[in-house]
Amino acid sequence: MQMLHKNKFGDLLRFFCYHWLLPIAWAGMIFCFSSIPSLESGFAVSVDWTLRKIAHAGVYAMLAFLLFRALRDGQRMDTKKALLWASALALGYAFSDEFHQLYVPGRHGRLRDVGIDTIGIIGSWLLLRRK
Repeated sequence: MQMLHKNKFGDLLRFFCYHWLLPIAWAGMIFCFSSIPSLESGFAVSVDWTLRKIAHAGVYAMLAFLLFRALRDGQRMDTKKALLWASALALGYAFSDEFHQLYVPGRHGRLRDVGIDTIGIIGSWLLLRRK
């Protein structure tokens, strides 16, 4: 009986690591970078701003993709439903990230950044929808 319990736990742990560890780690990385008071690159202001906004879109495109993969493969959702849920979860995280930045000295939570994150989410959605 004890051996069966260990196998179930091992299966659950493998399932979690395979499907959910990457999206959770990616969200944690976003949180960590959002906690840094200043992420200036040292480039000219316009170049720095552009690089940060491209990073915003790319980071959230990847989050949406990782969530999609976890939902479709791990939760066995159909593609359309997984795309919608992944997009909604990534968007919710974008809002929570900007809210978090309101409390980080030197950072500012901005709806404009949520809009840029949304561009990345939509880009991911469009690429995944082609498959």
